[in-house]
Amino acid sequence: MADIRADTGPSSKAPGPAAAAPPTPPTPPVPLSALLAREDLALRQLAGPVGPDVVVHWAHTSEMADPFPYLLGGELLLTAGVQIPDTPSPDTFFDAYVARVVAAGGAALGFGLAPVHDTVPDALVTACDAHGLPLLEVPPGTTFSGVARAVWQLMAQARLAELRRVTEAQQSLAAAAAQPDPVPSVLRRLAQRLGGHAVLYGPDGTGIATAGRHPAPAVAEALRNLAAVVRPIPPAGPAPAAPTGPAAAGPADPGSPPAPTTPPRPASATDTAYGIHLSAYALGSGEGFVLGVAAGRREGGDHTIASVGAVLLSLLTGEHHSGAGAARSSALVRLLLGAAPQEVAPLLGTGAGTGEDDGERIVVHARPERQTPDTVAAAALGTALGSPLVDLDGEVVRVLVPAGQEPAPVPGWTLGVSAPAGPGGWPAADTQAARALARARATRVPLVRHGARAGLSGLVPEAEARARARDLLAPLAARPALVDTLRTWLSLHGSWDRTAVALGVHRNTVRQRVARGARLLGADLDDPDVRMELWFALRHC
Repeated sequence: MADIRADTGPSSKAPGPAAAAPPTPPTPPVPLSALLAREDLALRQLAGPVGPDVVVHWAHTSEMADPFPYLLGGELLLTAGVQIPDTPSPDTFFDAYVARVVAAGGAALGFGLAPVHDTVPDALVTACDAHGLPLLEVPPGTTFSGVARAVWQLMAQARLAELRRVTEAQQSLAAAAAQPDPVPSVLRRLAQRLGGHAVLYGPDGTGIATAGRHPAPAVAEALRNLAAVVRPIPPAGPAPAAPTGPAAAGPADPGSPPAPTTPPRPASATDTAYGIHLSAYALGSGEGFVLGVAAGRREGGDHTIASVGAVLLSLLTGEHHSGAGAARSSALVRLLLGAAPQEVAPLLGTGAGTGEDDGERIVVHARPERQTPDTVAAAALGTALGSPLVDLDGEVVRVLVPAGQEPAPVPGWTLGVSAPAGPGGWPAADTQAARALARARATRVPLVRHGARAGLSGLVPEAEARARARDLLAPLAARPALVDTLRTWLSLHGSWDRTAVALGVHRNTVRQRVARGARLLGADLDDPDVRMELWFALRHC
């Protein structure tokens, strides 16, 4: 297993040849095979390894007998052999020369024919094979400047392809974050883009969500261990209080041990296990979430793509502790201690940052079209509707939205919206939203608003209307399921199928409940006048 490389931010490299690895430029490397494929160069490889893993980062020309001090690493070193001594047996020189090029991090050696040498010396071929350095023959018609230009052209093409790949991946990940199930969607898209496995670890180190082909158990364990390297260490507890009085002004005890300090954790780390490239990214929420990625290959732009995914997951999993959050917490505590909704409503704010609040809210009930919602999906819905007041209640998400913000359809969700109501009317608004959601699901539309038109029922005082409704529906007082079924059935114009969808029951159950309700009421539901009077009562019960 390779050493873990952690990205902790800017650092200075110690001088001297003791550096662990030669630096390379932040540009895509050029495969040596791509350079050999250029027909205009007519290069030919004579020695050294071949394959897609052999790459060069730039081209450099030198006729120095010892080029080590002038190389940065990753070069295709071009020479015409001017520095070769005129001796009967230059084998020792070539072996030392190639060894120095390899020690400096040179990627390949190009030997130019003419005007000094007509052929590549056999001793140089042998030395390159021995030290594993690719050796290219540069024909007389190919200039060194032409080779360097070809390297930069291929590098520019690779850079453009990498930028295009990163841009497309960023757009794809952003679109995934807007889905009803944002966290699984981002992980799926990330695994597809990187051709591997992506996992979100919770603060305790367990996998919360995964996507892509699962790696072997040993690789999965190595990735979990790598995630622990970047996971923030939770604070041990509050710092001890500072001393007061005369003791605070005295010098520190030289014999006391220094206060323990926790070293900072890296933001990301990479490793390789069993030929699989591993990466771990600490999410910026600071809550201990970590993104882990395992892929069989590592290409240019992979780190950038994974970093984009980490940023999106940070936004989706983060908790924003602010003054507004403290006020909402205070409102919850007061409600639990018996305060009325009217008293805590001002603490909820408008959600728009204006600091003004008239107390009116709209209640929204929502259900995703495909999967059961989770807490992250519920939070994402609240963000889309512009409100942090979100409640996940089983398969339904409830959101309390300021009255000035008219909810719009949200892709992937079915919404039921109440009429605006003050704190005292929030329970009734909750019922309105639930009924609107049932109607939206039954009619297969993305959003239904509770009807707020006054109509003829507004001509009757509310107290008289409620009294009449209680008298008419008295036989059903102990049977709330029958009341809900009759109300839904009448609102959907007597459709058995749509009523079944809205209530989540079988159509035969709807028929039985409607028939039983009609018998208990002694009403003929085929009579339009009876239906009208019953609908009037159901709207006021």
